[in-house]
Amino acid sequence: MAADPYSTLGVERGASEADIKKAYRKLAKAFHPDKNRDNPTAAGKFSAATNAYDLLSDKHRRAQFDRGEIDGDGNPTHPFAGMGGSSPGGGGFRRGPGGTHYEYSGGDAGDLGDIFEGLFRSSGGQRGGGGPFGGFGGRQAPPQKGADVAYRLAVNFEDAARLDTQRITLSSGKTIDLKLTAGAVNGKQMKLSGQGGEGPGGNGDALVAITVKSHPFYERDGDDIRLDLPIGLDEAVLGAKIKVPTVDGQVMLTVPKNAASGKTLRLKGKGFPKASGGRGDQLVKLEIDLPENDAALTEFVKDWKPVRPQNPRSALGI
Repeated sequence: MAADPYSTLGVERGASEADIKKAYRKLAKAFHPDKNRDNPTAAGKFSAATNAYDLLSDKHRRAQFDRGEIDGDGNPTHPFAGMGGSSPGGGGFRRGPGGTHYEYSGGDAGDLGDIFEGLFRSSGGQRGGGGPFGGFGGRQAPPQKGADVAYRLAVNFEDAARLDTQRITLSSGKTIDLKLTAGAVNGKQMKLSGQGGEGPGGNGDALVAITVKSHPFYERDGDDIRLDLPIGLDEAVLGAKIKVPTVDGQVMLTVPKNAASGKTLRLKGKGFPKASGGRGDQLVKLEIDLPENDAALTEFVKDWKPVRPQNPRSALGI
Protein backbone atom coordinates (compact mmCIF):
# COMPACT_ATOMS: atom_id res chain seq x y z
CA MET A 1 0.00 0.00 0.00
CA ALA A 2 1.31 3.44 -0.93
CA ALA A 3 2.37 5.63 1.98
CA ASP A 4 0.32 8.63 3.06
CA PRO A 5 2.38 11.68 1.95
CA TYR A 6 1.07 13.73 4.90
CA SER A 7 2.27 11.08 7.35
CA THR A 8 5.60 10.79 5.52
CA LEU A 9 6.25 14.52 5.97
CA GLY A 10 4.70 14.59 9.45
CA VAL A 11 2.10 17.29 8.69
CA GLU A 12 -1.68 17.53 9.05
CA ARG A 13 -3.95 17.22 6.01
CA GLY A 14 -4.80 20.90 6.17
CA ALA A 15 -1.16 22.01 6.32
CA SER A 16 -0.18 25.12 4.38
CA GLU A 17 2.28 25.09 1.47
CA ALA A 18 4.85 26.79 3.71
CA ASP A 19 4.44 24.11 6.42
CA ILE A 20 4.81 21.34 3.84
CA LYS A 21 7.95 22.92 2.40
CA LYS A 22 9.41 23.43 5.89
CA ALA A 23 8.76 19.80 6.82
CA TYR A 24 10.34 18.54 3.61
CA ARG A 25 13.41 20.73 4.03
CA LYS A 26 13.93 19.33 7.54
CA LEU A 27 13.68 15.70 6.37
CA ALA A 28 15.81 16.32 3.27
CA LYS A 29 18.62 17.77 5.36
CA ALA A 30 18.42 14.90 7.82
CA PHE A 31 18.39 12.04 5.29
CA HIS A 32 20.25 13.39 2.26
CA PRO A 33 22.53 10.59 0.93
CA ASP A 34 25.58 12.84 0.92
CA LYS A 35 25.28 13.21 4.69
CA ASN A 36 24.41 9.58 5.37
CA ARG A 37 26.89 7.48 3.43
CA ASP A 38 27.01 4.96 6.29
CA ASN A 39 23.23 4.78 6.76
CA PRO A 40 21.67 2.37 4.22
CA THR A 41 18.11 3.43 5.10
CA ALA A 42 18.65 7.16 4.58
CA ALA A 43 18.35 7.07 0.78
CA GLY A 44 14.94 5.41 1.01
CA LYS A 45 13.68 7.94 3.54
CA PHE A 46 15.04 10.81 1.43
CA SER A 47 13.30 9.41 -1.67
CA ALA A 48 10.02 8.90 0.22
CA ALA A 49 10.09 12.48 1.53
CA THR A 50 10.87 13.81 -1.95
CA ASN A 51 7.99 11.87 -3.54
CA ALA A 52 5.61 13.02 -0.80
CA TYR A 53 6.63 16.65 -1.27
CA ASP A 54 6.40 16.31 -5.05
CA LEU A 55 2.78 15.21 -4.76
CA LEU A 56 1.67 17.69 -2.10
CA SER A 57 3.40 20.67 -3.72
CA ASP A 58 1.30 20.12 -6.88
CA LYS A 59 -2.12 21.67 -6.10
CA HIS A 60 -3.93 19.54 -8.68
CA ARG A 61 -2.43 16.24 -7.56
CA ARG A 62 -2.86 17.12 -3.89
CA ALA A 63 -6.58 17.74 -4.51
CA GLN A 64 -6.83 14.40 -6.34
CA PHE A 65 -5.21 12.64 -3.38
CA ASP A 66 -7.49 14.39 -0.88
CA ARG A 67 -10.53 13.26 -2.93
CA GLY A 68 -9.20 9.69 -2.96
CA GLU A 69 -8.69 9.63 -6.74
CA ILE A 70 -4.96 8.79 -6.52
CA ASP A 71 -2.80 7.11 -3.91
CA GLY A 72 0.40 8.35 -2.30
CA ASP A 73 2.42 7.20 -5.33
CA GLY A 74 0.23 9.21 -7.71
CA ASN A 75 -1.48 6.13 -9.16
CA PRO A 76 -5.27 6.03 -9.74
CA THR A 77 -7.07 4.32 -6.88
CA HIS A 78 -9.74 2.90 -9.23
CA PRO A 79 -7.92 2.02 -12.47
CA PHE A 80 -10.82 -0.12 -13.78
CA ALA A 81 -13.64 2.27 -12.95
CA GLY A 82 -14.14 3.01 -16.63
CA MET A 83 -15.32 -0.56 -17.34
CA GLY A 84 -18.72 0.00 -15.73
CA GLY A 85 -19.23 3.73 -15.91
CA SER A 86 -17.44 7.00 -15.58
CA SER A 87 -14.11 7.10 -13.80
CA PRO A 88 -13.65 9.82 -11.16
CA GLY A 89 -9.91 9.64 -11.62
CA GLY A 90 -9.80 9.54 -15.42
CA GLY A 91 -7.18 11.32 -17.48
CA GLY A 92 -3.45 11.54 -16.85
CA PHE A 93 -1.56 11.70 -13.57
CA ARG A 94 1.70 13.55 -13.09
CA ARG A 95 4.50 12.22 -10.97
CA GLY A 96 8.16 13.16 -10.73
CA PRO A 97 10.97 13.22 -8.16
CA GLY A 98 11.98 16.58 -6.80
CA GLY A 99 15.20 18.15 -8.07
CA THR A 100 18.08 18.74 -5.69
CA HIS A 101 20.37 21.77 -5.49
CA TYR A 102 24.04 21.86 -4.48
CA GLU A 103 26.18 24.92 -3.64
CA TYR A 104 29.60 24.36 -5.23
CA SER A 105 32.71 26.49 -4.94
CA GLY A 106 35.17 24.29 -6.82
CA GLY A 107 37.12 21.20 -5.83
CA ASP A 108 34.53 19.57 -3.58
CA ALA A 109 30.82 19.54 -2.83
CA GLY A 110 30.98 22.61 -0.57
CA ASP A 111 29.11 23.39 2.65
CA LEU A 112 26.13 21.11 3.12
CA GLY A 113 24.39 23.89 5.05
CA ASP A 114 23.93 25.67 1.70
CA ILE A 115 23.03 22.61 -0.34
CA PHE A 116 19.31 22.97 0.06
CA GLU A 117 18.88 26.59 -0.98
CA GLY A 118 17.10 25.55 -4.19
CA LEU A 119 15.91 22.14 -3.06
CA PHE A 120 12.31 22.68 -3.94
CA ARG A 121 12.39 22.55 -7.68
CA SER A 122 10.61 19.50 -9.07
CA SER A 123 10.69 17.83 -12.44
CA GLY A 124 7.65 15.81 -13.40
CA GLY A 125 6.93 13.27 -16.10
CA GLN A 126 3.49 12.24 -17.40
CA ARG A 127 2.08 9.11 -15.85
CA GLY A 128 -0.98 6.98 -16.50
CA GLY A 129 -3.64 7.74 -19.08
CA GLY A 130 -4.32 6.08 -22.41
CA GLY A 131 -7.60 4.41 -21.52
CA PRO A 132 -9.65 2.83 -18.72
CA PHE A 133 -7.86 -0.53 -19.05
CA GLY A 134 -4.32 0.67 -18.15
CA GLY A 135 -1.91 -2.14 -19.01
CA PHE A 136 -4.64 -4.27 -20.60
CA GLY A 137 -4.42 -2.83 -24.08
CA GLY A 138 -4.05 0.78 -22.97
CA ARG A 139 -1.02 2.98 -23.61
CA GLN A 140 1.70 2.48 -21.03
CA ALA A 141 3.42 5.48 -19.43
CA PRO A 142 7.06 5.83 -20.47
CA PRO A 143 9.70 5.06 -17.81
CA GLN A 144 10.43 8.07 -15.68
CA LYS A 145 13.77 9.87 -15.92
CA GLY A 146 15.78 10.68 -12.84
CA ALA A 147 15.75 14.08 -11.18
CA ASP A 148 17.73 17.01 -12.54
CA VAL A 149 20.45 18.17 -10.13
CA ALA A 150 21.33 21.89 -9.95
CA TYR A 151 24.79 23.20 -9.08
CA ARG A 152 26.26 26.66 -8.60
CA LEU A 153 29.94 26.88 -9.59
CA ALA A 154 31.99 29.89 -8.44
CA VAL A 155 34.77 30.63 -10.97
CA ASN A 156 37.83 32.87 -10.61
CA PHE A 157 37.59 36.18 -12.49
CA GLU A 158 40.47 35.48 -14.87
CA ASP A 159 39.30 31.90 -15.54
CA ALA A 160 35.85 33.13 -16.48
CA ALA A 161 37.23 35.78 -18.84
CA ARG A 162 39.49 33.23 -20.55
CA LEU A 163 36.89 30.42 -20.46
CA ASP A 164 39.37 28.14 -18.71
CA THR A 165 38.21 24.57 -18.14
CA GLN A 166 36.96 23.93 -14.60
CA ARG A 167 36.98 20.69 -12.61
CA ILE A 168 33.74 19.89 -10.80
CA THR A 169 32.73 16.99 -8.57
CA LEU A 170 29.13 15.83 -9.04
CA SER A 171 26.88 14.54 -6.27
CA SER A 172 27.53 11.02 -7.58
CA GLY A 173 31.21 11.46 -6.72
CA LYS A 174 32.19 11.62 -10.39
CA THR A 175 34.71 14.33 -11.29
CA ILE A 176 34.54 15.93 -14.73
CA ASP A 177 36.32 18.75 -16.59
CA LEU A 178 33.78 21.40 -17.50
CA LYS A 179 34.48 23.55 -20.57
CA LEU A 180 33.07 27.01 -19.94
CA THR A 181 31.10 28.82 -22.63
CA ALA A 182 30.47 32.50 -23.31
CA GLY A 183 26.82 31.98 -22.47
CA ALA A 184 27.67 30.34 -19.14
CA VAL A 185 29.79 33.26 -17.85
CA ASN A 186 27.04 35.65 -19.00
CA GLY A 187 24.33 34.00 -16.89
CA LYS A 188 23.08 31.12 -19.03
CA GLN A 189 22.76 27.79 -17.22
CA MET A 190 24.85 24.90 -18.57
CA LYS A 191 23.19 21.50 -19.00
CA LEU A 192 25.19 18.29 -18.68
CA SER A 193 22.96 15.63 -20.18
CA GLY A 194 22.64 12.39 -18.23
CA GLN A 195 24.67 13.61 -15.24
CA GLY A 196 21.71 13.99 -12.87
CA GLY A 197 19.81 11.54 -10.69
CA GLU A 198 19.19 7.95 -11.74
CA GLY A 199 15.77 6.79 -12.93
CA PRO A 200 14.17 3.86 -14.78
CA GLY A 201 13.89 6.00 -17.90
CA GLY A 202 17.51 7.13 -17.73
CA ASN A 203 19.44 9.72 -15.78
CA GLY A 204 18.32 13.28 -15.36
CA ASP A 205 20.60 16.19 -16.20
CA ALA A 206 23.06 18.29 -14.21
CA LEU A 207 22.28 22.02 -14.44
CA VAL A 208 25.26 24.26 -13.68
CA ALA A 209 24.92 28.00 -12.98
CA ILE A 210 28.20 29.93 -13.13
CA THR A 211 28.99 32.80 -10.76
CA VAL A 212 32.11 34.91 -11.29
CA LYS A 213 34.16 35.78 -8.20
CA SER A 214 35.16 39.38 -7.53
CA HIS A 215 38.72 40.55 -8.18
CA PRO A 216 41.00 42.84 -6.12
CA PHE A 217 41.60 45.34 -8.94
CA TYR A 218 39.52 44.34 -11.99
CA GLU A 219 35.86 45.26 -12.20
CA ARG A 220 33.48 43.74 -14.72
CA ASP A 221 31.29 46.11 -16.74
CA GLY A 222 29.14 43.95 -19.01
CA ASP A 223 31.57 42.39 -21.48
CA ASP A 224 34.28 44.96 -20.60
CA ILE A 225 36.78 44.97 -17.74
CA ARG A 226 37.68 48.20 -15.94
CA LEU A 227 41.03 48.86 -14.28
CA ASP A 228 42.21 51.96 -12.37
CA LEU A 229 45.92 52.33 -13.23
CA PRO A 230 48.23 54.54 -11.13
CA ILE A 231 50.90 56.45 -13.12
CA GLY A 232 53.65 58.82 -12.08
CA LEU A 233 53.57 62.57 -12.69
CA ASP A 234 56.50 62.30 -15.08
CA GLU A 235 54.71 59.56 -17.06
CA ALA A 236 51.60 61.72 -17.30
CA VAL A 237 53.46 64.84 -18.44
CA LEU A 238 56.06 63.30 -20.73
CA GLY A 239 54.14 60.25 -21.90
CA ALA A 240 55.45 56.72 -21.48
CA LYS A 241 55.15 53.08 -22.45
CA ILE A 242 54.21 51.08 -19.34
CA LYS A 243 53.23 47.53 -18.46
CA VAL A 244 49.56 46.90 -17.72
CA PRO A 245 48.05 43.69 -16.29
CA THR A 246 45.26 41.97 -18.20
CA VAL A 247 43.47 38.65 -17.68
CA ASP A 248 45.70 37.29 -20.48
CA GLY A 249 48.96 38.55 -18.97
CA GLN A 250 50.93 41.82 -19.09
CA VAL A 251 50.84 44.06 -22.16
CA MET A 252 52.49 47.39 -23.03
CA LEU A 253 50.32 50.50 -23.01
CA THR A 254 51.24 53.90 -24.45
CA VAL A 255 50.37 56.81 -22.16
CA PRO A 256 50.07 59.99 -24.25
CA LYS A 257 51.82 63.21 -23.23
CA ASN A 258 49.96 65.49 -20.83
CA ALA A 259 47.56 62.73 -19.83
CA ALA A 260 45.16 63.86 -17.12
CA SER A 261 43.82 61.80 -14.24
CA GLY A 262 40.58 60.15 -15.29
CA LYS A 263 41.61 59.68 -18.92
CA THR A 264 40.50 56.22 -20.09
CA LEU A 265 42.49 54.14 -22.58
CA ARG A 266 41.14 51.04 -24.31
CA LEU A 267 42.79 47.64 -24.80
CA LYS A 268 40.84 45.84 -27.50
CA GLY A 269 39.74 42.24 -26.95
CA LYS A 270 40.96 41.96 -23.35
CA GLY A 271 37.53 41.71 -21.76
CA PHE A 272 34.94 38.96 -21.28
CA PRO A 273 33.70 36.71 -24.08
CA LYS A 274 30.56 37.95 -25.79
CA ALA A 275 27.59 35.65 -26.33
CA SER A 276 27.55 36.88 -29.95
CA GLY A 277 31.24 36.10 -30.45
CA GLY A 278 34.52 37.89 -29.77
CA ARG A 279 35.46 39.60 -26.53
CA GLY A 280 34.90 42.90 -24.84
CA ASP A 281 37.68 45.40 -24.07
CA GLN A 282 39.73 46.40 -21.04
CA LEU A 283 39.15 50.04 -20.10
CA VAL A 284 42.17 51.53 -18.32
CA LYS A 285 41.51 54.66 -16.28
CA LEU A 286 44.66 56.66 -15.51
CA GLU A 287 45.20 57.97 -11.99
CA ILE A 288 48.19 60.28 -11.38
CA ASP A 289 50.01 59.26 -8.22
CA LEU A 290 51.94 62.21 -6.75
CA PRO A 291 54.98 61.49 -4.58
CA GLU A 292 54.82 62.42 -0.92
CA ASN A 293 57.20 64.99 0.63
CA ASP A 294 59.03 65.74 -2.63
CA ALA A 295 60.73 69.07 -1.89
CA ALA A 296 61.95 69.62 -5.44
CA LEU A 297 58.43 69.15 -6.83
CA THR A 298 57.04 71.52 -4.22
CA GLU A 299 59.55 74.26 -5.11
CA PHE A 300 58.95 73.74 -8.82
CA VAL A 301 55.18 74.18 -8.48
CA LYS A 302 55.61 77.31 -6.39
CA ASP A 303 57.50 78.99 -9.24
CA TRP A 304 55.59 77.32 -12.08
CA LYS A 305 53.41 79.56 -14.18
CA PRO A 306 51.40 77.71 -16.84
CA VAL A 307 51.52 79.14 -20.38
CA ARG A 308 47.73 79.15 -20.56
CA PRO A 309 46.24 79.48 -17.06
CA GLN A 310 43.03 77.49 -16.71
CA ASN A 311 40.36 76.73 -14.17
CA PRO A 312 40.14 72.90 -13.93
CA ARG A 313 36.71 73.25 -12.23
CA SER A 314 35.08 75.46 -14.84
CA ALA A 315 32.85 72.63 -16.02
CA LEU A 316 31.29 72.60 -12.53
CA GLY A 317 30.29 76.25 -12.84
CA ILE A 318 32.70 77.44 -10.17
